[in-house]
Amino acid sequence: MSAPVRVWLNRTYAENVFFIEQLRAAPRPVVVHATHGDPDSPVLAAADHGSAEPADLPADGYVGYALDYCARHAVDVFVPQLHQLAIALARPEFEAIGTALLCPPATAIAAFTSKADGYAVIAGAGLPTPPWWRVRTPGELWDAVERIEDAGHTACLKPTAGAGGAGFRVLTREPYGARRLTGWDHRVQVDQVAAALAEGGPDGEPVDLLVMPYLDGPEVSVDCLADRDGGPLTAVGRTKEGRRRGFTTEECYLDPVRRLVRATGMAYLSNVQFRRFDGRPVVIDVNTRPAAGLHQLRLCGLNLPWDAVRLALGERPEYPGAEPDVRGIEYTLVSGIRPVLQRRAPGRVSLVRALHR
Repeated sequence: MSAPVRVWLNRTYAENVFFIEQLRAAPRPVVVHATHGDPDSPVLAAADHGSAEPADLPADGYVGYALDYCARHAVDVFVPQLHQLAIALARPEFEAIGTALLCPPATAIAAFTSKADGYAVIAGAGLPTPPWWRVRTPGELWDAVERIEDAGHTACLKPTAGAGGAGFRVLTREPYGARRLTGWDHRVQVDQVAAALAEGGPDGEPVDLLVMPYLDGPEVSVDCLADRDGGPLTAVGRTKEGRRRGFTTEECYLDPVRRLVRATGMAYLSNVQFRRFDGRPVVIDVNTRPAAGLHQLRLCGLNLPWDAVRLALGERPEYPGAEPDVRGIEYTLVSGIRPVLQRRAPGRVSLVRALHR
């Protein structure tokens, strides 16, 4: 039997318990290390070796911690989430101790650290984007909102920095009323946002926002695997309409992703999200990391986490010329029970033990 491949995931999101499950489904033994600042992260319990990370290290200090961790545990492949850019900049140092980084090059990561800069890169590659405005002042906010509303659309905003949909809000001029107290309401009054912009951030720094029209569905999230030079190997879109999920290999989604991945050298795993504006798909976000929903592609017969690890090890997975046949695959998602690491308290039964009784 071949020696196990040692893979480390640092401070990643909870859904990567499924990433770990797919690594365990590989035809070769894999030993998974996971670290996190939250001792209750389910990723720690899912890994073979889960441990706490030091808190509040600056980026350069964290790189030093990561190099030490990889050396002490003989990590073969490191999948960085926290401080991804700083770690990518230190790639030669990791390679010198025998650890391959499973992340795009620093140039690609830096291009999308700011969503505003990322939109400029997307447009420069000739990909479709919605109209958008970078907003830092009340005047810029009102100007953007009025332009969007004059065109017959509803305005929305999101921070220029941050993961996924964190901070997303729909802008409204409607006063706050009792009917907005029911359900989940992502609306915020324009004048409240204008006041927040005038006030500035916690330390007086400018608030940096993107404002754009609210976009129609369906939402399509394309997962892509590329070789170490940024050459696309396979890509599949995941569709979302209400609770219903499915897959697509329509070229109106896959072709822009391949072009963007090639243009930026986006090696390994990335994710590009689309919605529709005036009836056509437009790019709304680019992630330089594996998406939380990547594991859903196992319904298409794909194990992209393991294939990405193989690429990092210098191997090359083989893919047929055509994308997988995804017709007729429909599903939904529900929450489930996941174990966490046991707290050392007498008389308590851990969920790990309870689930395996």
